[in-house]
Amino acid sequence: MSTAAVLQAKNITKTYGRVVALDGADLELFPGEVLAVIGDNGAGKSTLIKCLSGAETPDTGSVEIDGQTVALKRPQDGREAGIETVYQTLAVSPALDISSNLYLGREIRKKGPAGLIFRMLDTSGMKKQAKEHIAALGIGTIQNMSQAVETLSGGQRQAVAVARAATFGQRLIIMDEPTAALGVRESNQVLKLIESLRERGMPVILISHNMPQVFEVADRIHVMRLGKRAAVVTPKTHDMKDAVAIMTGAVKVDAKDQTLKPVR
Repeated sequence: MSTAAVLQAKNITKTYGRVVALDGADLELFPGEVLAVIGDNGAGKSTLIKCLSGAETPDTGSVEIDGQTVALKRPQDGREAGIETVYQTLAVSPALDISSNLYLGREIRKKGPAGLIFRMLDTSGMKKQAKEHIAALGIGTIQNMSQAVETLSGGQRQAVAVARAATFGQRLIIMDEPTAALGVRESNQVLKLIESLRERGMPVILISHNMPQVFEVADRIHVMRLGKRAAVVTPKTHDMKDAVAIMTGAVKVDAKDQTLKPVR
């Protein structure tokens, strides 16, 4: 794994009135890794991710992509910087078909006067490319790109949202609780998609409460507590009990040797 971070957040703060959501939060994401972000409710996970995607603007701090500071003031800024986010609500249009959802807001127009003057969409081209993107991710349960998303299962809908992010994500993909509303079989499918993204060299930030899944797919685990980073551990050096203890503040990690020390 490269030592140069794809994304780095430094000293991010965000308040909502008297509520401190982020209190000097830091985060680093490296090429080709799955970084899980975990923490108790109110730890600041969602707010941090919103600041990284452009959905929220931090009060102070900076975000760097490939060493360059970027201003993420709106979701479009995040997308233009190569950051794609799959939110828990998925943000898909149920009435539209799969290819239309993949290219929603990024529709391809026909070449020549038909596209330039009459603004006609290249529906056949989008369906063909959509099928190629779906196949590249190894999603075998979706075959018909003309199928309406509302007819798909929860796992298939999640796969469409992930495929859209993978299609347009140039630098990294953020996934917010991707398996929260899914069953075991569909959750396993999403985990395979995450592993597929990693194999393709695409770094992923995974926010999840599901500890077994986190320890199954994550390369590193970023633990948040009280609006800041409490520790960064790996499945090789720490187990789920350690992660929970850090989340709750029962222990803290020694920065030098990564050992756990009880909080007195």
